[in-house]
Amino acid sequence: MNLPLHRCVWGDIAIRPVRQRDWRALDAELRIGRAWLQQWEATLPGQPAGMPDTRRQVRSMIASMREGQSITCVIEWRGEVIGQISVAQIAWGAMNSCSIGYWVAERVAGRGIAPMATALICDLLLREWGMHRIEICMLPENAASRRVPEKLGFRPEGLRRGYIHIGDRWRDHLVFALLADDAPRDGLAEHLAADGGCSPHRAESSSNGRAERRLMP
Repeated sequence: MNLPLHRCVWGDIAIRPVRQRDWRALDAELRIGRAWLQQWEATLPGQPAGMPDTRRQVRSMIASMREGQSITCVIEWRGEVIGQISVAQIAWGAMNSCSIGYWVAERVAGRGIAPMATALICDLLLREWGMHRIEICMLPENAASRRVPEKLGFRPEGLRRGYIHIGDRWRDHLVFALLADDAPRDGLAEHLAADGGCSPHRAESSSNGRAERRLMP
C-alpha cells in the first residue's frame, strides 16, 4: 500500500521519512549513546550483540517503506537528527493496527521530544492513514519510555510475556494501546502541548500554534 508521507513539525521538533544520507547522523548518535541505548535494543537469538550496520539498516528501512511494510522517520530537533521513530507490524483490513518504536539521543532526553514525535506520527496514522489501533511496548524497567504513552493517553493492557529478544534472553514487555476513538478531536500533538508536554518556546515557534504538515516530494 502506497502511503502518503509528510514532514510533520511542531516548533523545534520534526519527523520526516528517513533518507539514505541520514545513516551517518544516526550512526553517530548510536555510537555516542551506545551504553545507554544498547540495554533496550532488540537482538537476534544466538548472535552476540554489537554495533549495528547503520548504513545497511537504513537501506533496508527505505526498501520496507517502498513495499508498504513499515515506516521509519528520523526525529529532528532544531534541524538536527537526534533520533528515530518507526511504525511496524502494520495490518490492514479487519485490524487496521500497527506498533510504534522510538529512541532519542541521551543528550536531548527529558525535553519532551519523544512524546511530541510520537504524537505527530500518531496523528498522521489516525487522521490520514485510518488506523484503528496503535500499540507501544517497552521493558517494564524502561521508565522514560513508559512515560511517552502515558502522556499521550495510551491505556495499559498488561504484560506480553517473552515478547522481544534483548541482550541474551527473551524479555517481557508492557503493552500500551490507543484506539482511534480514544484520541482527542484536536489531535495528540495539540493536546500534548496544551497539557504542557511541549515547552512554550517550542510551541510558539510554529506559525499558528498547531502542527505543520509538509508533503514530502
